[in-house]
Amino acid sequence: MLVSKMDEPNARNRLLDIAERLFMARGFPAVTLRDICAEVGLTHASLYYHFPDGKQSIFMAVLERNVRRHGDGLHAAITNSELNLRSILRAATAWLLSQSPMDLLKLTGSDMTYLKSDDATLIASLIHELILMPLRGVLDAAVSRREIASCNTGLIAGALIGMVESLFSVPEFAVQGSREAMAYEVVDILIKGLSVDQGA
Repeated sequence: MLVSKMDEPNARNRLLDIAERLFMARGFPAVTLRDICAEVGLTHASLYYHFPDGKQSIFMAVLERNVRRHGDGLHAAITNSELNLRSILRAATAWLLSQSPMDLLKLTGSDMTYLKSDDATLIASLIHELILMPLRGVLDAAVSRREIASCNTGLIAGALIGMVESLFSVPEFAVQGSREAMAYEVVDILIKGLSVDQGA
């Protein structure tokens, strides 16, 4: 059980870790402040002191931290890869699979509707800026190098994220080799489909 003082080192992050696990498992509507307080070891008063808007402000903090963490990791994976599309996309998908899923479909279709309008706009902008745009930039660069044919790189980046996210839902008995191996196969199929020589 956590200490009740939120000003101790890492206490806020541990609270957000627990809240994130609960929100991911149950969705925003099903998680109560009582659930969070019980697992963290805080009173309602202590929680409201640090998060005056209650559950909504905790959820916002969880989402922003999650998106920024994914964006930082994705940037590092892209930056540290060899300069070819296959290596970059494999590194990006492997990193995304090493994290807890963002579950963007549930997030944008359901949970974000519980946020204030300005907060929802901020999260959507962060997803676009930190997750989709870096992948789009990778694809644009590959088009410029003539590794792949000209295409709607924004659409492809979004589809790739969706395919990677969907691998978290594959039941264990249906996993072929590993989820990472399945992601690599998706990357290879995608690159083959976008190849400048595909019509040859």
